[in-house]
Amino acid sequence: MVHEKERKRILVLRYRFIGDTILTIPFLRNLRRAEPDAYIAWVVAPGSSEVVSGIPYVDEFISWDPVTIHADSQGTHRTFGDKLSFIRALRSKRFDTVYVLKRSFGSALMGFLSGARQRIGFATEGRSFLLTKTVPYRHDQHEVQNFLDVLRADGILVIDDYLEAWLSSEERQFADRFFEEAGVAPGELVIGIHPFAANPPRAWHLDNFIELAGKIQELYGARILFFGGPKDLEALPTIRSAMKHQALEAVGCTSLRQSMALLSRCQLLVCNDSGIMHLAASLRVPLIALFGPQSPLKFGPWGEKCRVVSQQFPCSPCKQIFFSECEPSPRGRPECLEAISVEMVIKEIDSIDIIRVNKQNDYKSGKHN
Repeated sequence: MVHEKERKRILVLRYRFIGDTILTIPFLRNLRRAEPDAYIAWVVAPGSSEVVSGIPYVDEFISWDPVTIHADSQGTHRTFGDKLSFIRALRSKRFDTVYVLKRSFGSALMGFLSGARQRIGFATEGRSFLLTKTVPYRHDQHEVQNFLDVLRADGILVIDDYLEAWLSSEERQFADRFFEEAGVAPGELVIGIHPFAANPPRAWHLDNFIELAGKIQELYGARILFFGGPKDLEALPTIRSAMKHQALEAVGCTSLRQSMALLSRCQLLVCNDSGIMHLAASLRVPLIALFGPQSPLKFGPWGEKCRVVSQQFPCSPCKQIFFSECEPSPRGRPECLEAISVEMVIKEIDSIDIIRVNKQNDYKSGKHN
């Protein structure tokens, strides 16, 4: 066993969004495999470490919490003094190597100020002078592969690239109780729908999701489970009044980890380009993601059970500066999203094996008669 003072100390910088956190898992797994005795710390945004609770590849989470509009920030590191104290604490850990997976100048500066002798990251935003080894950033491949390119550039063998998630027995028991109390029979088809997005213009319109949910109930005899956060509660009256058959709800009433446990029990998730999309992918839940302005090539769901429905326009993907690049539809959405029809999504659902088999069994048993 390597003595504590002799352990290599590695810092990974990839903080902020839930999706970014999940997409870092293959990087960390391959890094741990190559450095089994190293001390690995990961700088994350507040709450982000929650989605990877139980990860066996990291020794320490370090929370970086500046004031920002992009994350669920508490502003712990608000002042210059707060930031200076954070850097001093980082330097005291005496890291040997830092991997800067964020592309911002500020993240490279953090890596430089950490005091690590080896600093590897993307050659973006004029920050190469802060790094000891630079890696080209590619816009023609998925973010998972971009992260893994940083390892490859450092001579570390990359063996696999799949996502993972870890649920506790208590979280699984919560899901059991939730479905039992809702009267969901063992083996009954449950399809999750997450119709929300942090940035509304990136979301397929709620009316579309409601119509889709009704058709799913009619065509497949499935139970619908709506997912959402506390900010989405205001949409529930609209959803309830429009649904012919009552749906299950996990909107604003479950923790992130409880939502993950419920999601793991779904046979399919239909969602926007959002954090829950990456959660479902990490749980190996079949999913259909609806993409408009964002690039599914770079930021789409990662995994064999993941599908994307999108309509490519000449302007796709765009900078998502709504609405300076295009005119909004009457419903306040980009035309690339409005071009996705409910019928297109149903066709995609029909092609999924587990859904098709369930539909055929329902017809044989007379449920659709």
